[in-house]
Amino acid sequence: MRKTLNILASSFRLTMQELRVNKLRTSLSLIGISFGIFCIIGVLATVNSLEMNIQNQIKSLGTNTIYIDKWEYAGGPDYPWWKFVNRPEPKFKEVAFIKQRSQLVSNVAFEIDSRVNVEYDSYALQNVTMYGVSEEENDIQPITMAYGRFISENEFSSGSPVVIIGYSNAENLFENASQAIGKEVKVKGHNATIIGVIKRMGTSMIGWDYDQCLIVSYRFARQLINEDNSGPKIMVKGKDNVSSAELADELEGVMRSIRKLSPTQEDNFSLNQISSFSDRVSSLFSNINLGGWAIGILSLVVGAFGIANIMFVTVKERTAMIGIKKALGAKKRSILSEFLLEAAIICIMGGLIGLLLVFLLTIILTNVFNFPVFISAGILSLAISICILIGILAGIIPAYIASRLDPVVAIRSK
Repeated sequence: MRKTLNILASSFRLTMQELRVNKLRTSLSLIGISFGIFCIIGVLATVNSLEMNIQNQIKSLGTNTIYIDKWEYAGGPDYPWWKFVNRPEPKFKEVAFIKQRSQLVSNVAFEIDSRVNVEYDSYALQNVTMYGVSEEENDIQPITMAYGRFISENEFSSGSPVVIIGYSNAENLFENASQAIGKEVKVKGHNATIIGVIKRMGTSMIGWDYDQCLIVSYRFARQLINEDNSGPKIMVKGKDNVSSAELADELEGVMRSIRKLSPTQEDNFSLNQISSFSDRVSSLFSNINLGGWAIGILSLVVGAFGIANIMFVTVKERTAMIGIKKALGAKKRSILSEFLLEAAIICIMGGLIGLLLVFLLTIILTNVFNFPVFISAGILSLAISICILIGILAGIIPAYIASRLDPVVAIRSK
């Protein structure tokens, strides 16, 4: 153990000496390693953070949930919109039928949405997205309240004129979001009382923008907007022990029976599974990660050749010293380990510089673009492992040459 520590200390000392003596040569090699690590770790950290953010937002749409709609959510350049545009819209009455006929369903909710103006005294918010939801909406997509409460069962049943407002909307209408509770606002000419303010959620890439929305009960929303022109959809959550595939299979049969479709008729509805969105996102980000690896590996190869060049020159400069060490009894593996460790230390130093640049990148993205980026422990360990591997690969040939030198010939060299 002591011998290994001595070799490590000697390698570190010689590396620092190499940096002091040959600043330009060593710095250029460090830049190659630093840039390679920056590309790989920067892309991995940014993409992983982005994927986690999107996956969390997908989960907020409801785990093990299927959206029944006339439209398919897959999209794409060949999207056959003409096939879906004439389909019938989902109806609120179908919620009760689904609950009666399905054995695998845990919760069913109905949702409509529209753009409305919200007024309070002399202030007004224009084009606010208003969601009209049914009773079990909060069981499928739980909403955290900053102030106040969610809509009660009685308020749902009676269509009471109460609203829940997004945090940003509350701040825009009132001096402080907490002051919104109990205030009366006007929505499309109807007075409504604010009973809750949604906790600030930040910018959303998919799903609802909770900070900018307005939530009311479905029955109250029907007094304000036309249901057929408000993108109605049914959300179905399966029981805990039921997979999305099983739930989709059952819902297909249930919906066909509700719509009274014959065996020869095509489905006139779409079953959009949240789990399939998550799988597509994972596949997309895997391809992006491959691109980051490709760029980073090219940079690391260039840096590895630079490290190898440094080690070849270092072996030549220390030939006499190597000869003396071998004459005094140093074994081949000791000389080999010393040079391999030196190459690895140079790569680790370059990697640390690259990680510092990635850390600066995370601060910029987090503060400037309001997008949280983090470097996980797994990514950090990957960066150090890559540096050690590159150092060993780059230094193996020079180190092997050094370990095989004849001590007499080496001592006589200049």
